[in-house]
Amino acid sequence: MEIAHFIFGVFGNATALFLFLAPVITFKRIIRSKSTEQFSGIPYVMTLLNNLLSAWYGLPFVSKNNILVSTINGTGAVIESIYVLIFLIYATKKEKAKIFGLLMFVLSLFAAVALVSLLAMHGNTRKIFCGFAAAIFSIIMYASPLSIVRLVIKTKSVEFMPFFLSLFVFLCGTSWFIFGLLGRDPFVAVPNGFGSGLGTVQLILYFIYRNKGGPKKPDPTSNGSVEIGPEKSQVNQTTLTV
Repeated sequence: MEIAHFIFGVFGNATALFLFLAPVITFKRIIRSKSTEQFSGIPYVMTLLNNLLSAWYGLPFVSKNNILVSTINGTGAVIESIYVLIFLIYATKKEKAKIFGLLMFVLSLFAAVALVSLLAMHGNTRKIFCGFAAAIFSIIMYASPLSIVRLVIKTKSVEFMPFFLSLFVFLCGTSWFIFGLLGRDPFVAVPNGFGSGLGTVQLILYFIYRNKGGPKKPDPTSNGSVEIGPEKSQVNQTTLTV
């Protein structure tokens, strides 16, 4: 049982790392164009909060046998911090102020949870308090792609839902769900069970609509209309956590 628990934790680390690195292409584009364009920095700041809370929850003095949760989320926190920093460098003044304000709120919230759990709570009470905080934000992060699912159904096109991203959402959610079950930890199992289910939905939709081009795009040379495609209208890519 312990060996299986460890194996699924390692596999969960690998798949989660892929998800954390998925937005690299987006940020290469931002650096190259020196502009955040239509992208939003909010998902990265909120994912940072979830990484911090999950990493804290996995520490031995909060919950036992969850150090693999801490390692991957600690790594994720570093990666998300880099994304947020890049966003702050290239965002417009108004957007920069909004993201910086949200970042300060996120760091303050994490600090409050960490300090309260460390100074005012002990044993199982500390675990439950930190576990609820981490689980709530994990579910929020997993739910963020629901707008993409709605777009796929509406347009009958998977243009903005890459197959491998959907696959690794499923693999990551499933591996951490099993890890949580084997460790009898509902704070890991429940949110990642939700993520596994969402990944399954994305894969099903992908295979339903993969050969369908969706609605025909207007001809940019016809009647002076301008095509709104990936270069003009962006669907923000979100990151997920465990």
